[in-house]
Amino acid sequence: MRTGRTAVATPPYVPAPPPFHEEQTLGAPWPLHDPTVVDGAVPPRPAAGPGTGDPRTVPRPGGRAEARRAARRRKAAARPENLRRLVPQALVVAFLAGGTSAFVAHDKAVRLTVDGEPRTLHTFADDIGELLDDEGIAVGAHDVVTPAPRGDLDNDDEITVRHGRPVTLTLDGVRHVVWTTAGTVDGALRQLGVRAEGAYLSVARASSIGRTGLALDVRTERTVTLMADGRERTVRTNAATVAEALAEAGITLHGEDTTSVAPQSFPRDGQTVSVLRITGSREVREESIPYSEQRSEDSSLFAGTEVVEREGRTGARRVTYALRTVNGVRQRPRVLDVDVVRYPVDRIVKVGTRVRPQSVAGADGLNWHGLAACESGGRSDAVDSSGTYGGLYQFDTQTWHTLGGRGRPQDAPASEQTFRAKKLYVQRGASPWPHCGRRLTG
Repeated sequence: MRTGRTAVATPPYVPAPPPFHEEQTLGAPWPLHDPTVVDGAVPPRPAAGPGTGDPRTVPRPGGRAEARRAARRRKAAARPENLRRLVPQALVVAFLAGGTSAFVAHDKAVRLTVDGEPRTLHTFADDIGELLDDEGIAVGAHDVVTPAPRGDLDNDDEITVRHGRPVTLTLDGVRHVVWTTAGTVDGALRQLGVRAEGAYLSVARASSIGRTGLALDVRTERTVTLMADGRERTVRTNAATVAEALAEAGITLHGEDTTSVAPQSFPRDGQTVSVLRITGSREVREESIPYSEQRSEDSSLFAGTEVVEREGRTGARRVTYALRTVNGVRQRPRVLDVDVVRYPVDRIVKVGTRVRPQSVAGADGLNWHGLAACESGGRSDAVDSSGTYGGLYQFDTQTWHTLGGRGRPQDAPASEQTFRAKKLYVQRGASPWPHCGRRLTG
């Protein structure tokens, strides 16, 4: 509808652009929003130093930029809808101009290098930690950030992130689990201080190390002295076993040959290893088996009298021995097998326990000492040249047995021989001793 005045067109409402990155979702380990922010106020950030914890692992606030964004969101939510419709175009223009100035003032161009890959980017982050949050770069306990994550961020700053990689390192036979920020095996060895010159590596030095890590076996070069066949050889080797070191030195083990340490053991630096040349053979020997003696008491025999009822007999066995020489020195034989050819027979002996009589009526007063001196020279074990007569009084075996004696007379005690002689005298007088019998009464 037209009126008498010129109509002025009301410009349409132009909403203010949202703050930069306000709705971006970040994959950082620290929280996006600080629950301690009240009415747009930003709590003071603690200074880095002792007692503040590792900045790579401690959760951190969103920074001043995030605090500003949160404050703007709260103010926008509280503003009445009708008030926005009444804002003059001049205020809108002024707001836009101020926002653009703030945008330009806080924008920073920085260079970020992650694991050797550089890139240049623009950011509103106040410090390095906030930048890493915005870029979704998580930093763990084994990662290295230069400068430190809590450092302030300025235009043209250069930030380097090197992620840690686990390496299962078996160094000279000993297993370790270590972490490195190097991207290659060669860099990891230098970083860990491992001497790799002349060493055996299970993975090439130029190989890259992924974020998941790798397993690496390193055997450094060692000095080992080998003693073999009368010669001493000192070699430099990175062998995994003593047997490998011997092979490298041109030393061969034959048959039963071995070494002073286990051939499969790890050769240590400065170790001396002796080669043992071993030869073996077998030998069979005939050996005797000694017999045992069984003794039992017999009350029919006078005390002190022993009678052998059965003679013992030795046995025999065939023994197989293993003979061994080490470097020409014969070792103690080792028994391999025993075969009994003949078992031994025990010797059986009767031992008298009967109380010996003190006298024989009709013969006690005679000169028995004189008779013994004449017959045998006073020796109880005397035997004549023919072997027929024995003892003090030169009994023959048959006469001895008729008088109650056991075994041979010369084996009986002297007292028993005298007792048997007295019994014989009572029976037959001095006739058994035709030459010396007169000594009994003379």
